[in-house]
Amino acid sequence: MASDKLAVDTDRLPTAELVALFATLECPPIEEMDGEYAARLLTQPDLLATVAGLFSVGNPLLPWLAKAFRPVDAESGRGYNTFRQFGRVVQRYPMITRIAPSRFDGLPAYHLIYGAFHSLCGDIHMVDEVRRVSPGVYLGIGTWGFTDGQRAKPLPFLLEATGAAYRGDIGRRRSGFVVSPREIPALEGDRR
Repeated sequence: MASDKLAVDTDRLPTAELVALFATLECPPIEEMDGEYAARLLTQPDLLATVAGLFSVGNPLLPWLAKAFRPVDAESGRGYNTFRQFGRVVQRYPMITRIAPSRFDGLPAYHLIYGAFHSLCGDIHMVDEVRRVSPGVYLGIGTWGFTDGQRAKPLPFLLEATGAAYRGDIGRRRSGFVVSPREIPALEGDRR
């Protein structure tokens, strides 16, 4: 099955097919997600999402390079995104990570929760979900928004292991932040 998934040209699949592929993939364990992963957007669901992606992570003045993660313990981790800014690699948009049910199919996914930190991604309630396509290759589905409808729009991306190490934690935590059903809908009634 994994060899079939490797043959899929994710760059050409429409968003609906990427979400369908995501539903067939396995969730990586926390300890697997350790280091830096080259990142790129895949086909977005509509023109607005495509334009927003081009301006936010496709910006030639601040191109998106990677996401990076490190396990904190058996149940959680930390992470950030890297960009190139004036020839320098910079870290932005810290997140916490954990395994939780996917908003798309209820099965386990590796979640990147930005709201735990002060940043633009935290302010817009961004949450990414990641599953393994093959060793070192991961399909991600991002979401953001202020309403349930906005947060239901899937924004696909691909991650590929680079072998580079995690550069170190960044960010300032939001006081009193608790992962809620806004970030992970399946937590309704579970206020961990």
